[in-house]
Amino acid sequence: MTPTVVHTESHAIIVGAGLAGLVAASELLAAGKRVTIVEQEPAASLGGQAWWSFGGLFLIDSPEQRRMGVTDSLALARQDWFGSAGFDRDEDRWPRQWAEAYLQFAAGEKRAWLHEKGVRFFPIVGWAERGGYTAGGHGNSVPRFHITWGTGPGVLAPFLRSVLAGVASGQTTLLHRHRVDELIVENGRVVGVRGAVLADDTVLRGEASNRDRVGEFELRAGAVAVTSGGIGGNHELVRAAWPERLGTPPAHMLSGVPAHVDGRMLGISEQAGAHLINGDRMWHYTEGIQNWNPVWAQHGIRILPGPSSLWLDAGGDRLPVPLFPGFDTLGTLEHLRKTGSDYSWFVLTQKIIEKEFALSGSEQNPDLTNKDLRLLSKRIGPGAPGPVEAFKEKGADFVVADTLDELLSGMQRIADVPLDTELVAKHIHERDRELDNEFGKDLQITAIRGARAYRGDKLIRVASPHKLLDPKAGPLIAVKLHILTRKSLGGIETDLDGRVLGVDGAPIPGLYAAGEASGFGGGGVHGYRSLEGTFLGGCLFSGRQVGRAIANV
Repeated sequence: MTPTVVHTESHAIIVGAGLAGLVAASELLAAGKRVTIVEQEPAASLGGQAWWSFGGLFLIDSPEQRRMGVTDSLALARQDWFGSAGFDRDEDRWPRQWAEAYLQFAAGEKRAWLHEKGVRFFPIVGWAERGGYTAGGHGNSVPRFHITWGTGPGVLAPFLRSVLAGVASGQTTLLHRHRVDELIVENGRVVGVRGAVLADDTVLRGEASNRDRVGEFELRAGAVAVTSGGIGGNHELVRAAWPERLGTPPAHMLSGVPAHVDGRMLGISEQAGAHLINGDRMWHYTEGIQNWNPVWAQHGIRILPGPSSLWLDAGGDRLPVPLFPGFDTLGTLEHLRKTGSDYSWFVLTQKIIEKEFALSGSEQNPDLTNKDLRLLSKRIGPGAPGPVEAFKEKGADFVVADTLDELLSGMQRIADVPLDTELVAKHIHERDRELDNEFGKDLQITAIRGARAYRGDKLIRVASPHKLLDPKAGPLIAVKLHILTRKSLGGIETDLDGRVLGVDGAPIPGLYAAGEASGFGGGGVHGYRSLEGTFLGGCLFSGRQVGRAIANV
């Protein structure tokens, strides 16, 4: 097939129509530039992974925090970020600078910039990734997880409006089913892209689309921005990048992202001279559950847990301090992988699930996603949210029982490795004895009581301390938790303008990168660990930087 060569009038070509690409395009459009966006997926998936997200954004010293009695500052957030990131490599030169720039953004104009675009936030700020170590170690010292009113689609909305308005006016060319296979390099400069035109496909958002080639294309422009995402949908790449420090790669994983998050453009960018760094840094969850109504293969949903569930490994032993629900994602992943099993357990009560279980994703939170105040009001009433109850009733990973013996029998039925039921019972009884007093030595119970000192947690997030075997709190519930792939923390190395750097550290003329493809900035703005609410934010910030930088060329 002879490629269709188009010498576009566009100022830039953007590869990938996810959040970072849409933000970059919006900035270019606002500057009066013409943009071409190429995307391998059908129009139904416009917006990429961000559409499926919970819409959490990391902000520092926001009005929402202050109204909830939270005292935050740039200095405290910097302490938390760098204590979590653990930057320790020569390659962390640009990631460090991106981290500092992003912190300034999150403490400065980020909220006002989004607010001007119509983005609004749920008034109660969430406390994600709490850490549990010393003040200078990993974790958020205070709540910083701001849930967007409208969740992921609400974050995308202003940028989609901008791009689609550009399509209507002729300022934007949006090419779906155009898969980039090569960056065109001439005289050391990236001058365009070429690849395959794929057959049309009527699949729904997130479903796997065909890869049938029906043509070829070539596009040229003054700049190319790679905003194609990470590797979370490609389990082979995830296992190949898996670091020894996290134990052995799991034999079985769920996918927290669609299959099109395949990492192809990372290798294609490398072939054009881009320097890929920190590929061994990754962010996967240990609280994944099988979606009873899947959209893509091995579709998993993450439980966003409050701190009260008893967390056990596959054999039934309790996880060590401070690996409590919601405290240290990668610390928990490392511990569980070194036990050699691909799953773990939560043991809890109906009282806990009603107040503490949220499910990650726009589709699992119809009240917030659809801005439905009447449905939202049910969160503070009795009963678990509807999507949570649906998983409890239909999900393959849930066991519900009136007695401990029935619960243990149910856990054994769905276990893949032998479960020490006597050990599980021992941990439950030991924990419950600590509830005879308002004080004690169990640090998880101390953490629960500490969490309830925060008004937001006490209102809607953390159940009052109670015994798991208290019949008034029942029934008992066990949840089998799987490892769930999610984010790449490394990627294409860039400077603060998003210019892609070669192995010699010099910018490659004409080539830029943003979003997860660039490790959310610089090739790894998070270092080893995320503080949560920083993935969408990293796409926003890096996309904005790239769009503005290209517009000024």
